[in-house]
Amino acid sequence: MLAEERFSCIIGLVNEKGSTTVQELMEYLDASESTIRRDLNALDLRGELVKVHGGAIAVEKAFKMRDDTVSDRRVVNMEEKRRIAEYAAGLIKADDFVYIDAGTTTEYIIDYITEKNAIYVTNAVDHALKLARKGCDVYLTGGRLKSSTEAIVGAEAFETLSGYNFTIGFWGTNGIHKRTGFTTPDREEAGIKHISFKNCKRKYIVADSTKFNAISPVHFADFEDAVIITNKEVEGYDSCKNIIIAADGERSKE
Repeated sequence: MLAEERFSCIIGLVNEKGSTTVQELMEYLDASESTIRRDLNALDLRGELVKVHGGAIAVEKAFKMRDDTVSDRRVVNMEEKRRIAEYAAGLIKADDFVYIDAGTTTEYIIDYITEKNAIYVTNAVDHALKLARKGCDVYLTGGRLKSSTEAIVGAEAFETLSGYNFTIGFWGTNGIHKRTGFTTPDREEAGIKHISFKNCKRKYIVADSTKFNAISPVHFADFEDAVIITNKEVEGYDSCKNIIIAADGERSKE
């Protein structure tokens, strides 16, 4: 069977089922493991599927095109988010200039913050209120409030963050993928994430394991450019040196 014929069969199967494994494709096409893996790499590069450890998933299943509301996201994977947040909060030191991105996992970080001798900046109204109630020195960016994520976005927020240089920062993300990096559905929100990320020394993405191998339309940072704090190992990412598993309380992968 010619390569393009295999490609067509693979894409058809993946789109029909939503996902497939290397083993299933080997049996379906009567092809070797090396051939199937090579085909999946090629199709992933062409954007016709998303290659994951042990197989592939359909593009429409991997892509997340819009944000869920904050109220919906607050009740999803709460315990996992809290473990991640508690670990992240412990990284903040005295005299840090801290950026905390809008988002539900980043919001949980505030519950565990004990360092008052630091300055905090955020683009989320609720985050700023919670920090102020804890007695923290906090600055809130100006700009337009995006209702679905409760994030402040727009030119004013971008200009404010362009003038800051953070020592440490924490960002949420809709998608984590080795090829596409960290992604989010909204261009304005991606711009705010990108400029704050660019102007930070120690960068941490806080995200539960469901965000891996998901892709949203707008890239804001490369996979290698941040340490990822998550709740458990994800197949295909277990050898990555920039991942911390918060659940085990160790920083062996940092």
